[in-house]
Amino acid sequence: MEYTPVLQTKFKKEIIPALTKEFNYKSVMQVPKLEKIILNQGVGQAVADKKLIEAAQEELALIAGQKAVKTFSKKDISNFKLRKGMPIGVKVTLRRSKMYEFLERLICISLPRIRDFSGVSSKFDGRGNYTMGITEQIIFPEIDLDKINKILGLEITFVTTAQTDEEGFALLREFGIPFKKIKKN
Repeated sequence: MEYTPVLQTKFKKEIIPALTKEFNYKSVMQVPKLEKIILNQGVGQAVADKKLIEAAQEELALIAGQKAVKTFSKKDISNFKLRKGMPIGVKVTLRRSKMYEFLERLICISLPRIRDFSGVSSKFDGRGNYTMGITEQIIFPEIDLDKINKILGLEITFVTTAQTDEEGFALLREFGIPFKKIKKN
């Protein structure tokens, strides 16, 4: 028997029926799915210090459980002492079971470790995808605090097959992402 992440099982057994009922889908294929999760970390200070990119790459690989790749600048910007092709960030794209495992760790372990946490904002991109920013990478238990030389933030983008923001919000809410409560007057 092969291992299946808990959230993948939850998606098949609970989330699909719940969303089918909520949006009156005629087919299971209409239910939005989580396609991938992209972790992106911009390291602008790497222009001056090359070791920052390697450190960020190792940290992101630990967080994601998958090798991170460097991102490079697309053009020269003299004010920032930036040349085309210089490494300025790292990213990793998670799919299938690794994606579900990361999402579970994010919801159950990492987000509750944020100080004064009251939920994440519910601002979507208009096509059912959601990006949240994390200000410190130290909320992830995989990161060893003694080896940190710079606290960096990162962006987590959830790419869904949802057609609208409403469907994307419902999907991520069912997975258990703690969105802020919208206050009504």
